[in-house]
Amino acid sequence: MEKLNKARREINEIDKQMAALFEERMKAVRSVAEYTAERGLPILDGGREAEIIRTNSSFVSDDDVRSYYVSFLKHNMELSKQYQHRLMEGLKVAYSGVEGAFAYIAARRIFPDGAAVSYPDFDSAYKAVANGECDVAVLPIENSYAGEVGQVMDLLWGGDLYVNGVYDLQIKQNLLGIEGARIEDIKRVVSHPQALSQCAAYIKERGFEQTQASNTALAALSVLEKGDKQTAAIASAETARLYGLTVLDHSINDSATNTTRFAVLSRIQNKSGRTKNSTFFLLFAVNHVAGALASAIGVIGRHGFNMKALRSRPMREGDWQYYFYVEAEGDEDTEAGRLMLDELKEHCAMLKVVGSYPAEIELKESEE
Repeated sequence: MEKLNKARREINEIDKQMAALFEERMKAVRSVAEYTAERGLPILDGGREAEIIRTNSSFVSDDDVRSYYVSFLKHNMELSKQYQHRLMEGLKVAYSGVEGAFAYIAARRIFPDGAAVSYPDFDSAYKAVANGECDVAVLPIENSYAGEVGQVMDLLWGGDLYVNGVYDLQIKQNLLGIEGARIEDIKRVVSHPQALSQCAAYIKERGFEQTQASNTALAALSVLEKGDKQTAAIASAETARLYGLTVLDHSINDSATNTTRFAVLSRIQNKSGRTKNSTFFLLFAVNHVAGALASAIGVIGRHGFNMKALRSRPMREGDWQYYFYVEAEGDEDTEAGRLMLDELKEHCAMLKVVGSYPAEIELKESEE
């Protein structure tokens, strides 16, 4: 009996110590949540979780106990994520458009616990973060169908926010009708001009009349309000759920590879988790001398940084003047990166790094 009582006293004492340590751990989790919120980073970091399990389980010498400790670690991390999700509920996420638009869908998938705040245009969403009205902004930077989003690039060039993440959203257009409508009933479709263009072959094959709307979500809303079984919207399945419409036909866009890249912008630059496989954004305007652009590009490659993208944009400050947008692989916050930037200054009238991301993330379709 004494042996049992002694063991119970030991467990009680250990539990007391574990409770104190658990509280300290959750304080650290709060700090992590604050850090990620300031930089617009996701809560889930699968690579770090796997590393923690691999490292911490090695501290347990008893083979029989180790598997239980792994379960204990996983449960602890799940609790930590739940706590972070609760702390992130107050995060304000700016986007351009209305509820149901693809920018809204991207914002909700990236920050499911945040409050998505609608703004009428890219500039307003950007400024909402710059002036502290919102914590982060989710803005498109490129579409595989329509190319780069020049307005957002211009905001990066002229503003002070940083890109801390890039996410790929596959654009799937669907035919949406009111409740009770059948695909055989549809005579006309309404949507954003780009969505109509993306579904041109489908529309032509069925002989639908076309009406343009300022965005896909407003097109869906107009179909709901009109209540006409012969009129359908072209928009996302999530928009259908949002407005109570029926998906009459799925994935009707001509190309199955239509993807938009969204950037998460915040006031603070994230410098953690970088590797040689990271990607950084570099914007520059070269000196007005012969060969300056070729020299600048040569500097980037000579220091071991591979350019994934190089684009030019006209500068608002003067006619026929351009700045250049580069996405390059690597970590510019290294010795090689600092040497590269220092040498670039010799060839550039203006130069700025506007952020980086460790890996591009594909946004999975909502299961709601």
